[in-house]
Amino acid sequence: MGRVGKLFEILELNNPNPKIELDYINEYTLLVAVILSAQSTDKGVNRATGPLFNIVKSPEQMVNLGEEGLKQYIKSIGLFNSKAKNIMEMSKKLIRDFDSKVPDNLEDLMSLAGVGRKTANVVLNSAFGKATIGIDTHVLRLSNRLGLCDTKNVLHAEEQLMHILPEKWARKANHLLVLHGRYVCTARNPKCNECKIRDYCNFYITSLTK
Repeated sequence: MGRVGKLFEILELNNPNPKIELDYINEYTLLVAVILSAQSTDKGVNRATGPLFNIVKSPEQMVNLGEEGLKQYIKSIGLFNSKAKNIMEMSKKLIRDFDSKVPDNLEDLMSLAGVGRKTANVVLNSAFGKATIGIDTHVLRLSNRLGLCDTKNVLHAEEQLMHILPEKWARKANHLLVLHGRYVCTARNPKCNECKIRDYCNFYITSLTK
């Protein structure tokens, strides 16, 4: 087993069943939640979507709620005006072009309003179990510190990670990296003393020589 495999083996040992921390009911509500999570915390999104998803579980129900109605549920979330508009457009397109079903491929997902590459990859991984990685700030920071990639460009980072990722961990890698970056390898004060993979981390090893 190579260095990359060992990294993921240890991450999995410490978190055997990593899952997205956004609450959702089905593929559609997951898509809505991921759109809302851009530049927002998962906890903040969950507080808003709890009441929302009690009444909205499908594109049709979202359209019936209306843009102004949606805003009343998500006004605590950053950029809620533009997100409400995008979610309405996305919902209408799902009804019109996809028989109200969330598509299970990158191209169709990215044709929806408010859905960029990261959002599409997160949905493909979490809803459909596909081997994709959504490059958020946590994954980008952690991957560079570990030496899994060497770029600040999200597309290049995704390509580099997918190239070296062992197939055994392909479906879990996204959540393993996100959660480790969120709770251990934090931006300002990484918890290296608590980190189980520090012996394989370029950032930590370099810090010992300073």
